[in-house]
Amino acid sequence: MIRTGQTPTGSRLAATATALTCVIALITAGCTGADTDGFRPGATDAGDPYVPGRGNGGYDVTHYGLDVRYDPATDRLTGRAVVTATATQDLSQFNLDLHGLDVDSVSISDARVDHRRDGDELVVTPRDGLSRGRQFTVTIEYAGVPAAVTDGELGSGGFLHTADGAVALGQPDSAATWFPVNDHPSDKASYDIVVTVPDGLSALSNGVPGPTSSADGWTTWRWSERAPMASYLSTLVIGNYRVTSGTHGGRPMVTAVAASLPASGGAASSVARTGEIVDFLASRFGPYPFDSYGGIVVADDRIGYALETQSRPVYGPAFFTGDRPNPGVVAHELAHQWFGDSVSLSRWGDIWLNEGFASYAEWLWEEHDGGRTAQRNFDLQYAATDWTQPSVEPGREHMFGTAVYKRGALTVHALRRTVGDDTFFRILRTWTAERAAGNATTSDFVALAERVSSRQLRPLFDAWLVGGSPPSLP
Repeated sequence: MIRTGQTPTGSRLAATATALTCVIALITAGCTGADTDGFRPGATDAGDPYVPGRGNGGYDVTHYGLDVRYDPATDRLTGRAVVTATATQDLSQFNLDLHGLDVDSVSISDARVDHRRDGDELVVTPRDGLSRGRQFTVTIEYAGVPAAVTDGELGSGGFLHTADGAVALGQPDSAATWFPVNDHPSDKASYDIVVTVPDGLSALSNGVPGPTSSADGWTTWRWSERAPMASYLSTLVIGNYRVTSGTHGGRPMVTAVAASLPASGGAASSVARTGEIVDFLASRFGPYPFDSYGGIVVADDRIGYALETQSRPVYGPAFFTGDRPNPGVVAHELAHQWFGDSVSLSRWGDIWLNEGFASYAEWLWEEHDGGRTAQRNFDLQYAATDWTQPSVEPGREHMFGTAVYKRGALTVHALRRTVGDDTFFRILRTWTAERAAGNATTSDFVALAERVSSRQLRPLFDAWLVGGSPPSLP
């Protein structure tokens, strides 16, 4: 014990103890006097059974600053990611998702910190931990030959080397194949993306275009998406493209069509209608939610889908077979800008909130464009539907199944017939306004629809989304 009058000796003992503690702490994570009792690692995934192992806990990302350089001749990518986040717990360690690339260094606030790889996880150990509520910036230097992720149930997605460049695209996987990321739609963030490629190639991404610059045989392209974006909605398209830049409604419009496709063919004419289609959808869903418009048509046959990459959807060549126009797919992906991009999923089991509304937008556009009415499409789909397959929680293997898309669209039209057009479109506009830039669930939508309509609608949604037999027509 220390008695009165023993202060000098006590001070020496305390100093010795502190020094010993620092020596021990330096072996692991450094010592600056922080009290890290109670700090713990963040969760190593988002807890979503549809994407096990993806996403992480313990922090919330607010911004990604990405600076990448890609050489198609060697298929090598080098990158620097600056990730700004806030700790949501007292954090001793956290993970970022990163597939197949080599990490050279990790720094927090410009100080090197320990890191290691665990499969597709980058494990970062901050010195002294990160207190809950603290904003921090982690910088990752990385490089390698990127590769797609192959999934037996969901197919492949991610970074694909192409004949003239590359395409980074996929749902739910793509982002982690070209930058370190918290790869789940529940953690949205803004983005600045800088891409350097050999002269003569285009490098297209999300958001508002910035200035391009060239030096020593390389061209740098800049893009900025200020609205929060789910990671799977990011994209990178590099190659020989005919790029058309302009404005629409006072906002930049950038469209691009692979140079190998006809300059005035079905793909080019379809994506050229982007502004017209956006304006029609805005009259139904409310104001367009982003600062730029556009679309990209790729020519690689491995991309057999279109994806609602934020502000600039990407379309695979299969949608324009025989060089035929297909404005319906443009309407589908643009509708996602409201349903899926601005209002994003909290969990993948509610994916009908994305696909059901986008599929219904196809019906709305077709009717507007002089084709079949939404009611006629409803009647045809109702007769063809397998009611044993649910739209909500469809199971991982049916995540992109017909029930999610078409039964989801049937549900939307059934709601319209039940509450009437005025109330129906008021529900949609209220949803896109109140939930803009955020995340939501099926229960959230049902609650809002009941509030706006002043009607009890849960039985309707249960019957049309998950019931095992054909619902009664409203």
